[in-house]
Amino acid sequence: MRVPTVCIAITGEMAIARVILETRRISAELGFAAVEQARVATAASELARNILKYAGTGHVTIASLQRDGRVGIELVAADRGPGIENTEQAMQDHYSSGGTLGLGLPGVRRLMDDFTLESQPGQGTRVVVRKWK
Repeated sequence: MRVPTVCIAITGEMAIARVILETRRISAELGFAAVEQARVATAASELARNILKYAGTGHVTIASLQRDGRVGIELVAADRGPGIENTEQAMQDHYSSGGTLGLGLPGVRRLMDDFTLESQPGQGTRVVVRKWK
C-alpha cells in the first residue's frame, strides 16, 4: 500500500501538532497497531520539536515504504540550523545542549527500527528514521 508523502514546514507549535496527526494517520492507513502508531508519533513529535527549538525552522517529511514485502513508515527531519557539534555525545542519554533531560534523540532511536543522524556544524541536521510493520 502506498500512501502519499506529506512534507510539513516546521514554523511553530501548530506545525508540530500537524506532524503528530499526519504521522498517526499515515501509520494507521499502513496498518500499524495503535501502540506502534503512538511510538512513531512520539518520535515524530520529538524530531519536530528539536527543529523548532534548535534551528527555528525546517521540515518533516512522512512517507510510506515498501521493501522486500514489508511495509513501513519513514520520517525525515531536516533543518539548516546550527548543527550538532558532537553527534556521538548527542546520542547519549541525559546529554543536552539545550537544558532539557537529554532523552530526545536517544529515545527516538529506541522507538524506531532504523535511525540515521547527519549533522554539520553551521549547516544543519538531517535525521532519517523508519519503523517497519
